[in-house]
Order: sequence, then structure tokens, then C-alpha cells
Amino acid sequence: MVFEKDNSYNDIRYKSLMKWLDEIEKDENIAISGGVTLAREYIQHLLDENQSLRNENELKKKYMKKLMEK
Repeated sequence: MVFEKDNSYNDIRYKSLMKWLDEIEKDENIAISGGVTLAREYIQHLLDENQSLRNENELKKKYMKKLMEK
């Protein structure tokens, strides 16, 4: 039986972070509001990197499983 990973906590954290960045973006100080774009890009980079590592890990698992079967 395979269980799907529950990402509720991570989803809530992500949405909370995005809401906080939306609020900061409205700040009158350009140095503060300007950093929001950079923060969003960095967060997206981390999410993409995380997904890439997960895919790589799955590929390694499949390869090792095939080796064990031989």
C-alpha cells in the first residue's frame, strides 16, 4: 500500500510566505519592496532544485532496483 505524502503543512507555510511577501511589496520603502522579487525568484529556484533532486533520486532508486533484480 502506497501513501501519498501529506504536504498540508508545507502548503500552508508556502501560502503564508507568499501572503507576507505580498504585504511587504506594498511597503513605501523601495529597498524593502524591491527585495520581494528577488525573494520570490530565489524561492522558485529552491523549489525547482528540490524537484530536480527528487527526480534524480527516483531515477537512482529505479536503477538500483533493476540492479538488485539481476
